[in-house]
Amino acid sequence: MASKSEDDHNEPVNEQAVANKYATMRFELNQIYSKITELEMEVSEHSLVMNAIQSLDPSRRWYRMIGGVLVERTIREVLPAVHRNKEGLEEVISRLNEALEKKKKEIADFETQYKIRIRKSDGETKDDNGRKEGSSQGVLVGPASGSE
Repeated sequence: MASKSEDDHNEPVNEQAVANKYATMRFELNQIYSKITELEMEVSEHSLVMNAIQSLDPSRRWYRMIGGVLVERTIREVLPAVHRNKEGLEEVISRLNEALEKKKKEIADFETQYKIRIRKSDGETKDDNGRKEGSSQGVLVGPASGSE
């Protein structure tokens, strides 16, 4: 009977499968970041609208696009709806932030499990403590001279 350490050593690890799973996880993380950013922009827009119309006469006409149809309302009717939409967006952002933290932990555990180290495109690598190692390459530009 083989010991547990021998079983772990003989476990077939397909490096391509690990790389594909890691890339997928990073893609999902980036998608969450993108969605959070998009929703935060919408919250900002809702706040701007609310600030702009709060001081106006509540009986003033207001046109709002609902499902592709322009509908005439009053500010009194629209302001609470905009406020509810903003609160809903903030709740979704909160849930996405929780999912983001879970995904970050999942990726960190995956990196630890498979000893993944990230290499930057300019030759830098990050070690386990987050310190950068390596050299950066650049272009040295001197003053232009008239004689060659």
